[in-house]
Amino acid sequence: MGFEQPGLRSGAEGDAYVAKFRRDGYAVLRGFFSPLEVAEIGTAIDQIHAEGMAHGRKFRHGNLFYNVTPGPNGAPLVRMVQWPSYHQPVLDRVRRDPRFAAMLAPLIGGDVKQIINQLHWKAPGGMGDFAWHQDSRFRKPDECYRNLGTSYVQTGLAIDPHTPESGCMRFLPRTHMAGDLDLDTSTEVLGNAMTDDVLVAAGLSPDDAIDLVLAPGDLALWNPYLVHGSGANRSDHQRRLYINGYVRAEDCDRGEWAFRGESRCRSAPSRRWFITKNCARKANRTICKHRPQNLPQVQPVVGALIASCAAKARR
Repeated sequence: MGFEQPGLRSGAEGDAYVAKFRRDGYAVLRGFFSPLEVAEIGTAIDQIHAEGMAHGRKFRHGNLFYNVTPGPNGAPLVRMVQWPSYHQPVLDRVRRDPRFAAMLAPLIGGDVKQIINQLHWKAPGGMGDFAWHQDSRFRKPDECYRNLGTSYVQTGLAIDPHTPESGCMRFLPRTHMAGDLDLDTSTEVLGNAMTDDVLVAAGLSPDDAIDLVLAPGDLALWNPYLVHGSGANRSDHQRRLYINGYVRAEDCDRGEWAFRGESRCRSAPSRRWFITKNCARKANRTICKHRPQNLPQVQPVVGALIASCAAKARR
């Protein structure tokens, strides 16, 4: 199934979302993807989740990273995967969909790179908290991410209902206007709960926080300086989110090309991209043949495969 052609729907026409994004640090485009498209995307996300379960533990090859940790019952809990679009064609098609180019053009222009490509899961009753933070803390070194407040847009596509019960994101509107804030960065963001003390210490009021309620297919946009976090999933369903972060190309020395001149980037993928993609597929096939408890015996085989692919990519 192919995705729809460029166009912004559900009140996103004109510059209403642009003004809100700049004023409040965030905006929401309702129904950005249709129910049929969301169903296809959800199937692709479930494939990546199955790969993480098969790995049974954290696994990295280059930018491709599976964040897997033991769950409450000891079974693997897949919390996040970075750059799954390297080997999943549906997810790759989504991140470079022309609707993103049309939406981003009035915010950061037509020549756009991508530095974030992530899937996040919150299992019912799972460890899904995200502490209060600004995405700017992860955009290092500073010299590689120039004009961060005006050149970068983070997006999150809801696959399931995002409600307070399912651990939806919480935003502090207009906090992006202050730039980098003195938020506590002594702990990891993923896996730690939001605490009011962190906000108060930075001169912020917990009463200003809002719940970002999203329906499947809704797209949220937020500024890297916007203070946000999210709680645990206490609902009876998964809470999946597909995150793609974009940046004005001239202001960033990192990332993958996404769009050129307000249209989909049609330049051929690099040789390194194909090697990474094929290596990930081979590694996943090798691991999926074995149960998680047999991974210690499989690891040397996978390690040799990755080393071989890495050597080819460097040539």
